Amino acid sequence: MDLDFSLWLFQALHALGLAVWLSLSVANNVQGFAGSAAAVGATMNMAPLKLAPIVDTPLLARALRSPVLHRAALLVVLALQVVAAGAFWAGAWPLLFSADLAAARPWLNLGLSAFSAFLFAMHLGGLWFGYWIRQEGLQQAHISLLLWTVAAFFLFNLSWA
Repeated sequence: MDLDFSLWLFQALHALGLAVWLSLSVANNVQGFAGSAAAVGATMNMAPLKLAPIVDTPLLARALRSPVLHRAALLVVLALQVVAAGAFWAGAWPLLFSADLAAARPWLNLGLSAFSAFLFAMHLGGLWFGYWIRQEGLQQAHISLLLWTVAAFFLFNLSWA
């Protein structure tokens, strides 16, 4: 196997994998909208901090109890997920079927930008609502996904020749 083919194969599979992964994220949030909104609401309401033993912190003043705001926050994330998934499908197509990274790159970068935007929305929102105190796994997942977007940016944008 030659180097050019192996690089194309890895980039194409990564682009396709991200397109599918992001599409599944959209499908999950659409199909399970009420559950996803409840999960977002628990973080925004700071419910984990109110479980025994209660974490008495001034940050609790930031809690938002409005289900309308919880759904609105999820809709923002969902809209960014739709953009990210659509952009990745648009970028994966020319990469998979024409091996044209130059044509794919703007779409892949748009997808990575939207992906990063919804991850930052979740990560910074979680930080605002103190999720590092009782939702460490969620915070670590957001950080890991952000690192994935950075690695993918380099994968699609560095010259490997």
